[in-house]
Amino acid sequence: MTDPVRLSKRVAALRGCSRSEAELLIEGGWVRVDGERVELPQVRVGAQQVDIDPQARAEPIPPVTLVLHKPPGFDWDATGRRPAAQLLVPQNHGGPAHRALRILRRHFADQRCVTPLEPAASGLLVFSQEPAVRRRLLEDAAQIEFELNVDVRQKVTEETLERLRRAPVIDGRAMLPVRVSVAGDAGAGSRLRFAVKGCRLGQIAQMCDQAGLQIVAMRRIRVGRVPLAGLAPGRWRYLQAQERI
Repeated sequence: MTDPVRLSKRVAALRGCSRSEAELLIEGGWVRVDGERVELPQVRVGAQQVDIDPQARAEPIPPVTLVLHKPPGFDWDATGRRPAAQLLVPQNHGGPAHRALRILRRHFADQRCVTPLEPAASGLLVFSQEPAVRRRLLEDAAQIEFELNVDVRQKVTEETLERLRRAPVIDGRAMLPVRVSVAGDAGAGSRLRFAVKGCRLGQIAQMCDQAGLQIVAMRRIRVGRVPLAGLAPGRWRYLQAQERI
């Protein structure tokens, strides 16, 4: 009987490479144990069959950014009671097939949500491992436009729209003017389209409350130039290389 050893040690012996290179091969999804892909170098193997993909490359896994359609009731923050990050699992992938990018365990490690959104709202959340994306969405948020559809119980008049378009004061701070229009009917009320730069948590709710409007539903449909379109609730996709926030 073969004594169990770390998978990385077995791969290093089979491949004739260093232990660190073996770990990269395993974390890169190139190794199978009894036909099942294993991505944890510390897993111990004994008599099992270990196979390495002939196309395997011992390369670091680059950081990725994920776009999630958050359903209502999930918290954007990982410290919340029902964090949206729990939806970031392989079986919830809803984006287009991408032959050059395989879904790996490492893609979900150290993911940080950089687009806060109220728990009751739904819509687009951005999670990222990439320092440049994090800086862009956190430090430069005031320069990025967020687009939301907001359903209210009341029929909205032009006078109410003008009131909403004025530069709002939220929590004692003057905010940038907001572009607001009526996008259609929402039952007996109206659906409003908000385009807001540097949107703060609770800002739209306070604006609507000040205008005498009661929110029924709110959904964020765009962050910068990244749209929600085509992504079902609870599903996520990779931010593609050609996309710019």
